[in-house]
Amino acid sequence: MKKIFLSLFLMLSVCMVKAQNASVDKVTSAYIGVKNALVGSNATLAKSRSKELVDALASLKDLTPAQQRTANTYLDKLKFDSRHISETTKIDHQREHFQSLSNNMYSLLAALKLNGTTLYQQYCPMKKAAWLSESEDIRNPYYGNEMLECGTVKATLAAAK
Repeated sequence: MKKIFLSLFLMLSVCMVKAQNASVDKVTSAYIGVKNALVGSNATLAKSRSKELVDALASLKDLTPAQQRTANTYLDKLKFDSRHISETTKIDHQREHFQSLSNNMYSLLAALKLNGTTLYQQYCPMKKAAWLSESEDIRNPYYGNEMLECGTVKATLAAAK
């Protein structure tokens, strides 16, 4: 009986972790979509990808109470910047909000440790701003083609196990 109970408990725990990861991965994927649109200097695409990010942030769920408290520390800030990016096609204004968005996204993901893939925090010394990337290759969202490879990898967020 103890073995059955322990097995059920372990299966439930694994299911909860997968649900948490799926919710966080949706947010991460939407953020990467915004970043990639800015890399391509595509303000219209950044606007629509940012709307997806707003929706993903609103559906962040299946977190433990401690994780939810951590998420709540950043959610309003993330929603604020995402909403601003989604309300304009002025690329400079989008990039301005992307800087704050990126800082808060890194803080959230570093604290939760639930991202399903490895992410890289990259930094542009010209802009004095960081962003997250799904690849170690530098693709600068702040300058696009003007300075596409300007930056360095500053930190790595390993995928959750």
